[in-house]
Amino acid sequence: MKHNIKGFEEPVYITRPLLPNLDQVNKKIKKIWTSKWLTNNGKQHQCLENRLQDFLKVTNLSLFNNGTIALLIACRALELSGEVITTPFSFPATTHVLEWNNITPVFCDVDEQTMNINVDKIEDLITEKTTAILPVHVFGVPCDVERIQKIADDYNLKVIYDAAHAFGVEINNQGIGEFGDASMMSFHATKMYHTLEGGSLSCSDPELKEKFDLMKNFGIKNEEQIVMPGINGKMNEIQAAIGLIVLEHLEDERNKRKLLINTYKKCLRGVKGVYFTEEIKGVKSNYQYFVIRIDEKEFGRSRDYVYEKFKEFNVFTRKYFHPLISNYSFYSQLSSAKKSKLPVANNIVKKVLSMPLYGELNVDDINKICDILKSFKR
Repeated sequence: MKHNIKGFEEPVYITRPLLPNLDQVNKKIKKIWTSKWLTNNGKQHQCLENRLQDFLKVTNLSLFNNGTIALLIACRALELSGEVITTPFSFPATTHVLEWNNITPVFCDVDEQTMNINVDKIEDLITEKTTAILPVHVFGVPCDVERIQKIADDYNLKVIYDAAHAFGVEINNQGIGEFGDASMMSFHATKMYHTLEGGSLSCSDPELKEKFDLMKNFGIKNEEQIVMPGINGKMNEIQAAIGLIVLEHLEDERNKRKLLINTYKKCLRGVKGVYFTEEIKGVKSNYQYFVIRIDEKEFGRSRDYVYEKFKEFNVFTRKYFHPLISNYSFYSQLSSAKKSKLPVANNIVKKVLSMPLYGELNVDDINKICDILKSFKR
């Protein structure tokens, strides 16, 4: 089998954006052109904000031009300072927004199974300078929101969730964006749901939502009142229009990805040295990612070997997230970034591989990718 498997004729990438029919897009753009209202809370923006608030089951929602700006503003709006406890296993933006707010990130090790922040390790990192916890729902798997909130309440800390991967995820029928003081979601083109670029902040406090809206629009309350220092974080009408159209196709894309993920699991379950996260009871998944972990000792090949070898078959995976944020040169000097303090994160980052997943793929494609992977095993 190892010598008979042929690669794909066309490249199979890690993801492909969900692109709606151009006729739908043109129809929307014509309406925008007719209105001559391109940004500043136009009809498309208002409609999308309302639709997403209902779809995501959140009390309040504010749209942004991207998720990073949204997270930046969340830190500012909640007046965070000093130190914030976060995870080293995430996309760079999670920690960068702290640095941009002159906040010192304090890295907490991650859980072996979920790869989310290890709640058992949080309390030992709290000092008199700690003002918040910034956890990440890694690959859309929910953090232990109840225990994190309990710690935050006990120590009078804020909680901001980086829910960039968790669009549409629910815990016991409750939208994941309802937890904590605020949650950020990303609508980047690589996400299953996107607005080309974009993002949102959700919260239960209507006054905080008003603050988000002011801060993303230079602090402008009306034509004659500038009530706080703000920046430009607004989503424009084209982005919002794309978001409205993509939302119509989302359930179909989700169902396609669910089938592909189930195919991956069926093919790989029982393969020694290959591990993946099973579904969690009470959690509605968005099926945005399929991630495996490769144990070099058991599989006989390293994750890096598999990553490079896949390219020979025209399959492009991703070492997501690699390198670990705490190992970046400009964070590695922090006391909390020491590898001895983050053993699980430093181990996991060598094993994780995000596999190709998007609705244009089919079951035969996934079976072939799995056969290729199995052929690498020693």
